[in-house]
Amino acid sequence: MPSGMGKRNEGKSMPKKILLVDDEPLILKGLKYSLEQDGYQTDLAMDGEEALTKFFAGRYDLILLDVMLPGVDGMEVCQRVRERSNVPIIMLTAKGADMDKILGLEYGADDYMTKPFNILEVKARIKSIFRRSQPQQEVEEEKRIVRVHDLEVNCHNRTATLAGQPVRLTAKEFDLLQLLITHRGKVYSREALLETVWKYDYMGDMRTVDVHIRRLREKIERDNAGPEFILTKWGVGYYFTDKD
Repeated sequence: MPSGMGKRNEGKSMPKKILLVDDEPLILKGLKYSLEQDGYQTDLAMDGEEALTKFFAGRYDLILLDVMLPGVDGMEVCQRVRERSNVPIIMLTAKGADMDKILGLEYGADDYMTKPFNILEVKARIKSIFRRSQPQQEVEEEKRIVRVHDLEVNCHNRTATLAGQPVRLTAKEFDLLQLLITHRGKVYSREALLETVWKYDYMGDMRTVDVHIRRLREKIERDNAGPEFILTKWGVGYYFTDKD
């Protein structure tokens, strides 16, 4: 990935940098103050064009992105960023409709929050994403790369390939894949996946899990109607095949 396109900061000593995108100055001001108090660096954008310009010219570890923006809206920003980067994206929406939330995930967002939101919850979710994004140093070397058929998952650098070709995954998609492939044959309910992968008291629709599973299948399965990797145990949940 070119260095200017949202590449995540490397090195533990470097503060995480977050791009805040919202057309409400008071919300931006509050987020900026609160996040910088926690040691994050922030950059601000008040519309979609400004957000895209800053993102592709800078280096960010996460985007907090409002859906309703003047001009280029948050959905399009999310889609255009996702075409070229796997930087984590949290969508903010003032709409309560489930479809808007799911659509945000459809466009590649990693999470969403509904306005008005609690700043403590925002920070908890940001910390959760960053915690999951850290390389798992404690994982044994032989377990860092998992191969099933022609699917290879590198748990250390958080990459996946299928038949030798890279598979572009969002942070949440990778977390799901890593959990399932490292616990082959174990069936996870939707509730268990929310609790394990999201790692907080998630208040969203259970269909969030189904949307992520479907998107993951679209990227790694050759036939969604007859998947070979991620299988469904009807009425129970999802599991990764235990057949070699």
